[in-house]
Amino acid sequence: MDCKLDLSKEYGIVLEGGGAKGSYQIGAWKALREAGIKIKGIAGTSVGALNGALICMDALEQAEALWENIRYSQVMDIDDMVMESIRKKDLKTISLTDVFAEVKKVLKAGGFDIAPLRNLIGETVDEERIRNSGRELFVSAISLSDLKPLIIDMKEVGEGEMGDMLLASAYFPAFKSEKLGGKRYTDGAAANNVPVDVLADRGYQEIICIRIYGLGLDTERFFSVPEGVNVYHIAPRQSLGGILEFNPKKARRNMSLGYLDSQRLLYGLGGRRYYLYAPESETYYFDKMMSEIRFLTDYPDPELEPYRPGPFDGCRVYTERFFPAIARKEGLKEGWDYRDLYLLILEKLAGKLRISRFKVYTVEELLLKIRQKAGILSR
Repeated sequence: MDCKLDLSKEYGIVLEGGGAKGSYQIGAWKALREAGIKIKGIAGTSVGALNGALICMDALEQAEALWENIRYSQVMDIDDMVMESIRKKDLKTISLTDVFAEVKKVLKAGGFDIAPLRNLIGETVDEERIRNSGRELFVSAISLSDLKPLIIDMKEVGEGEMGDMLLASAYFPAFKSEKLGGKRYTDGAAANNVPVDVLADRGYQEIICIRIYGLGLDTERFFSVPEGVNVYHIAPRQSLGGILEFNPKKARRNMSLGYLDSQRLLYGLGGRRYYLYAPESETYYFDKMMSEIRFLTDYPDPELEPYRPGPFDGCRVYTERFFPAIARKEGLKEGWDYRDLYLLILEKLAGKLRISRFKVYTVEELLLKIRQKAGILSR
């Protein structure tokens, strides 16, 4: 597959805040790294700041291992089983005494004690590697002591202060309030959760924005991209879970989604939920659809029955009635073409047959999977 982005250029990466959803960003970065994308700088908020430090360090294996094993107790001083049971609303597996004890501890402390997160940052972040990386790192935070939002250039902070500034950016309001370097901070998401402007204002012309749709001020909505600046987006098409859902299984799934969604951008993949390499022309897919039409559309659907062609109807009935009816029913945007329609039908069949979507398929590969699965089910 040929990369659609210019590999000779340098790019800035924007990492949105969103707590536990941040695992998605590591998967997206892995695909960018494998493709040979040159990263000149990063602007991140909250978990985006923490992931940005790992990217600055070029510590992919370390980042993957961290997220693959992430748990609540690595972020907050709280029992993993209690938190997971509360999240699932499954109080049968734990005693109410344990729940009340955890709640009392949090209330007494004035919020979640994040000493584990502080320790994790201290163990993970290597200041020297960041300062010598050749990449810039900017993080968004809010100083409660000074009552103002901040954009912090991490290479300009004092020796030994980098961990505190990363923690300041990620200081979720539910956390126990403590001073960092003599001042109090809160999560930068409330001021600038999608800091595209930070890189654009510093002269970056090629910017890749990795969205995770966390809580906070979506500043990108109000930012007018300057002329000559290109902003590319990598974004999930399904929920990544809760911002405090620190669960290894969910983190691994989100990293896979980030990796595949990044490939969607890099290689121009088609499909809504599946990842389909389909580089041929619209005419090619129209011809394929017509040659395979009986197989592709041989499924009961009451809404389509009035439009379904008879055995002696010609091509015109398909193009004027049947195909537009499918497009309307499935919500294809105005201006759709036969490539869009063909891929949509393949995805619909693959979904009905529960074929895994966590890989890149060529059209022929997915069609073969569909035929094999349909054959097994028909016996």
